[in-house]
Amino acid sequence: METTSTAFHETSLRGGCRTSGNVSLSAGDDGRDDEPDAWDARPVSRLSEIDSRDHGEDCPGDAGYSDDALDRPIVGITNTASDFNPCHGNVPDLIESVKRGVLLSGALPMVFPTISIAESFAHPTSMYLRNLMAMETEEMIRAQPMDAVVLIGGCDKNLPAQVMAGASANLPAIVLPTGPMLVGHYRGEVLGACTDCRRFWAQHRAGQIDVAETELISGRLCPTIGTCSSMGTASTMALLVEALGLALPLAATAPAVSADRRRIAEATGRRAAQVASAAAPRPTDIVTSAAIRNAMIVLQAIGGSTNGLIHLTAIAARAGVPFDLAAFDRLSREVPVLLNLKPSGAHYMEHFHHAGGLPALLRELNPLLDTSAPTISGFTLAEIIAEADSEDVPHQAVIHSFAAPLKPEGAMAILHGNLAPDSAVIKHSAASPHLLHHTGRAVVFDSLEDLAARIDSPDLDVHADDVLVLRNAGPIGAPGMPEAGYLPIPLKLARAGVKDMVRISDARMSGTAFGTIVLHIAPEAAIGGPLAIVRTGDRITLDVEARRLDLLLPEAEIVARLEAWRTAPPPREIPARGYARLFHDHILQAPEGCDFDFLQNPGTRSLL
Repeated sequence: METTSTAFHETSLRGGCRTSGNVSLSAGDDGRDDEPDAWDARPVSRLSEIDSRDHGEDCPGDAGYSDDALDRPIVGITNTASDFNPCHGNVPDLIESVKRGVLLSGALPMVFPTISIAESFAHPTSMYLRNLMAMETEEMIRAQPMDAVVLIGGCDKNLPAQVMAGASANLPAIVLPTGPMLVGHYRGEVLGACTDCRRFWAQHRAGQIDVAETELISGRLCPTIGTCSSMGTASTMALLVEALGLALPLAATAPAVSADRRRIAEATGRRAAQVASAAAPRPTDIVTSAAIRNAMIVLQAIGGSTNGLIHLTAIAARAGVPFDLAAFDRLSREVPVLLNLKPSGAHYMEHFHHAGGLPALLRELNPLLDTSAPTISGFTLAEIIAEADSEDVPHQAVIHSFAAPLKPEGAMAILHGNLAPDSAVIKHSAASPHLLHHTGRAVVFDSLEDLAARIDSPDLDVHADDVLVLRNAGPIGAPGMPEAGYLPIPLKLARAGVKDMVRISDARMSGTAFGTIVLHIAPEAAIGGPLAIVRTGDRITLDVEARRLDLLLPEAEIVARLEAWRTAPPPREIPARGYARLFHDHILQAPEGCDFDFLQNPGTRSLL
């Protein structure tokens, strides 16, 4: 088997990829045994076989396709372009590159539209819409005749929605991230969205820079189309998709506007044509327990977004793989942060790409990984790492070694305690070390509206050593679990120079954010979790080393408060119809990935 640097580069990055792959699928083994008419192991979508007498006059031949074209394997390509979504501004261009690769390999590309979720404009939250996009994408894959699908996405919730859909449809699928934007510059400083956005906004709130300067900086933060250039959720998910083996090498890091991105798109089209002809591998052949553990390791090592944990849990459940939160936490003590990207470090995705991208990082993580894991490229993880060995980048400061890690432990820790019976998470790689063991007085905000109304009030009774508490911001409470966990420092404290405080909530936060922030507290307050009974003035202890989050009250008092809440819960309006009602009735909590209960692979439960 030829595994030289030249052979690998020619096949994986210039469009060939190994035709047979390292996994095979026997006829009929399609993950849908209960459906006798499900996809089998042969190409089933020859459009020339569609009879216009059975399908009306809307026949592919009407569009001018020849019989030769229609008799080829069909590669579906998702179109997630949207004027509302600048992260996907290059999708039309990527589609053309993918189509070129498909055609060069003898298959027929067919583009179809799907939902596109723009983080900045999605109401009430992008997380609220993730499962809707996953459902719609899955059904469009199932409904239309195709032998493989290319999933093009980038903005935070799009990639997880697409991978969840792909795992459930279980048709051969390959993912193409849209790629990160380039960095910007301001007064000699390199800038990127959106960690620097938050830093400058905090300076503005503290009265250190004026409106005119913030507007000037805003124009420099996002200089091109593409996803956020720091280690936000979009970057995290692109890297996890590549680590899982669902995208080609370097697909996560190549900048959105680069020639590398177009070449990878063409190679993705070539490989999609090959897996369409072979009817293998399918997502569940790749997303195995070994692949999920590899992705856990990468998530810890990159200083990844806490949102990545929710999405990876949901993906695992769609593929029928239990997600073990305790194992993930154990890895946080074994796997240091090796990637020097903001918010845990100093650099950006563009720099990571030039340092060798994920394959170079995997080389450092090699002793911990299951490198026998197959990937959609047809190569194992071991072969991809071997290629990285031949492309060492001297003097780079982005990828650290185990001997000199950026942070001694991984990105995030899983907490338990009487405030988080199921779990909570903290991204301690981006927290203040002196606050990782802290006891303070609770200052409680009952909702997002309460927070907005009081956080900047000069009359707010708050001190720097207090613990800010936000509740009713979880999956049901908000609804949609907004990225509100990054509570702003109260205005009067910010202007006094306070940079960080312990903040806890049942919400999420952006992967680009930083601070000593506890998130995803489960069960959430809206369904009677202990967060619901915290009162201003109570004392709370955070102990990250002990993995504890506790309300310092006698057990009898906690039990009495919870019973009182259950006897007379706060009034809450239940949606009457539509997707809102579906969401309310079926959404799972954060430790189970916030998927709908009826969409998980039957029998799969996360291990809390």
